[in-house]
Amino acid sequence: MLAGVWLLYACFGLTAGSLAPLVGPITRDLGIGYAAMGAVFGAWQLVYIVAAAPGGAAMDRFGPRRTLFVATMVIVASGLLRASAESYGFLLFAVAIFGLGGPLISVGAPKVIALWFEGKDRAFAMGVYITGPSLGMISGLAFTNPVLMPLFDQDWRMVLSVYSGVTALAAFVWLVLSAHPEARAIERRLAAEPRQPQMLVYKELLRLPTVRLMLLLSVGVFFFNHGLNNWLPTLLRTSGLEPKAADLWAMIPTLIGVAGSLLIPRLATPERRFHVLIGLLVAALAATVLLHSDPGPMLGLGLAMQGIARSSLMTVAILILVEMPEIGPRRAGAASGLFFSAAEIGGVTGPLALGAISEATGGFTLALYALSGVIVTLMLLTLRLKR
Repeated sequence: MLAGVWLLYACFGLTAGSLAPLVGPITRDLGIGYAAMGAVFGAWQLVYIVAAAPGGAAMDRFGPRRTLFVATMVIVASGLLRASAESYGFLLFAVAIFGLGGPLISVGAPKVIALWFEGKDRAFAMGVYITGPSLGMISGLAFTNPVLMPLFDQDWRMVLSVYSGVTALAAFVWLVLSAHPEARAIERRLAAEPRQPQMLVYKELLRLPTVRLMLLLSVGVFFFNHGLNNWLPTLLRTSGLEPKAADLWAMIPTLIGVAGSLLIPRLATPERRFHVLIGLLVAALAATVLLHSDPGPMLGLGLAMQGIARSSLMTVAILILVEMPEIGPRRAGAASGLFFSAAEIGGVTGPLALGAISEATGGFTLALYALSGVIVTLMLLTLRLKR
């Protein structure tokens, strides 16, 4: 089950990150600027905001097997529609479709982990599955410009079609893996449990001060993660790197993040969890400062700091949320749905804000200062959360 969730989340990351290394050919082909491309990057998060909470409710009601398969096939459809886009409006629509499937992957993964793992094993399993989107993004950066674009004679549409085929294969692998008798038994048990009206569940969760603070924290975390993830290759090119070199440098945070995802969540025991969270925010702040540097050791250190931060900020935050006594495995889907609905407000505004600021100012300097301000605000929220 962990392997299956990891595979689906890897395809989530592959599809979500597939446009970043293709900004140049897409903007030239469709005749759009960076601000418009920022809106494209944020289009699926806008839909995600609305879809995540109902997705969490569906996950709690129908179980992970069917909902995760449907979600992955929606992601496949989004990829194929992107590949066929002939205008800015159609590309915006195609990317927005991703926001209908993405929430079920994001909500379903912690739901599966909460059902199948406990204690330190749960923290480790969360660290494992969260490497999926990072490795999916690495694959996109590693194969898009160095391999697939030359292979398909610089046809970005064929590249996106290949990634859709890989995602469709993953959906059917998940169906096979999740057909295990024990997985089906868990779904039958979940279906037989008495249920509260979903709106009542959400009201009870939102009454908790800790939940409200976690939702605010999630907005800032996703503003940082999605903003930098989408614009990093372009930011590195503006610092003087060639496209292929920029894509390779952009892999540094993801590679560091994979190692961080396996190590850091295990350190986030209940008594140390808030200290770990503050440490990750310090790394994020260091990244926004060091990314002002020219290509060299300081820029490499900044990318490493970004990888450490983005690898585990979300994982530790979700761990705090689902292990609250008022939530637990039974309400993990609903709580995760609220978390991701709020978080994707930052997921939308991050890429959009960075794109608009960079186009207005002719560079990413002011955009990075804005990110620094967001991180400082998150530090203050975390201190309030600890109290």
